[in-house]
Amino acid sequence: MSLQRRGPDFRRDNRVAFRGVFRQFVLLCRRLDLYGRELLAVDGTRIKAGNNKDRNFTRASLRAFIRTADERLNQYLERLDHSDVEDGATGGGARTKNLAEKIAALGEKRGRYQAMLAQLDRTGEDQISLTDPDSRAMAAHTKVGVGYNIQVAVDAKHKLIVEQAVTNQVVDMGLLAETAEPAREILDVETIDVVADRGYFKAEDIEACEKAGCIPHVPRPQRGSSVREGFFRKDEFRYDAERDAYVCPAGKVLTPIRHGRLRDLAKVDYGNRGACRDCPIRARCTNDVRSVSRLENEAVLDRMAERLKKRPEILDRRREVVEHPFGSIKQWMHQGAFLMRGLANVRAEFSLTALAYNLRRALNILGVEAMTAAVAA
Repeated sequence: MSLQRRGPDFRRDNRVAFRGVFRQFVLLCRRLDLYGRELLAVDGTRIKAGNNKDRNFTRASLRAFIRTADERLNQYLERLDHSDVEDGATGGGARTKNLAEKIAALGEKRGRYQAMLAQLDRTGEDQISLTDPDSRAMAAHTKVGVGYNIQVAVDAKHKLIVEQAVTNQVVDMGLLAETAEPAREILDVETIDVVADRGYFKAEDIEACEKAGCIPHVPRPQRGSSVREGFFRKDEFRYDAERDAYVCPAGKVLTPIRHGRLRDLAKVDYGNRGACRDCPIRARCTNDVRSVSRLENEAVLDRMAERLKKRPEILDRRREVVEHPFGSIKQWMHQGAFLMRGLANVRAEFSLTALAYNLRRALNILGVEAMTAAVAA
């Protein structure tokens, strides 16, 4: 058996063990005091799967393919009608036969598209990949066509990975707590600061993170219609908890005007019609009457905003910490892509890769002799 063949077999046959080995090495590094256990940087990156983009289909792309196929079928049928008349006059039939073959082939392809669309409707999935069924088309800005979303929690002291996970979820939103909490547990600390980029900003996830003892530091993304139109942002309105009111940039008080729900959370809208009507800076705020909404758990976002005001440098620290492992790992991986297919196999492959990164990093920190003695002990 060749080495090329032995490699995939080794990863596949031992995939259940790799995550456990990774975890045991993290515990060894903790015992050797290689983790600072004060700050975790959480980030994600996309790594290509063994699935060409042309072999990935979304509902939208399948509907577009079916629509195009129907248009071409209609064109072929019209041409077939004309060919039948012409062939009848000349006594030939080659052109008719050629068109009939094209119609049959296109009909078969349309049937495959329709079957895949029915499968998506049946499973509730958003897309389907034919070569690696678990892989997904990633967001365009990642420059990865079809792949997996890799999540890591990295300790700031020596840039060693504490927790790693592979998912086919396209976005990072909602993955903060489930990445940071296992890292806090394995580091055996009651609380730990966690920093991530704005892609992780979701009130429910940030609240879950804080409840789990992971103190989040995530910048608020500037989005929404007010931001797009160049009006005052929501964070320029100050919430007064004692009065349960917002103070707008003009110093006017906005009180509750509507109650509703958003994502199963209670939501209150605050406004002041009279103040908006007479406001001298209204043109910078709204075209009509400005309102600001607040979710029932938004106090957790206020606390996080205050933390970021006191430690703005922590966001630059995040970039410094997470870039090292991701940069190293992508260099090692075969053309920046996974060799194995299927989520379980890909998770095993990345566990082994993360273990190799941590091992090499620990060797650079301690030296070969000290590392050998620690393992032997």
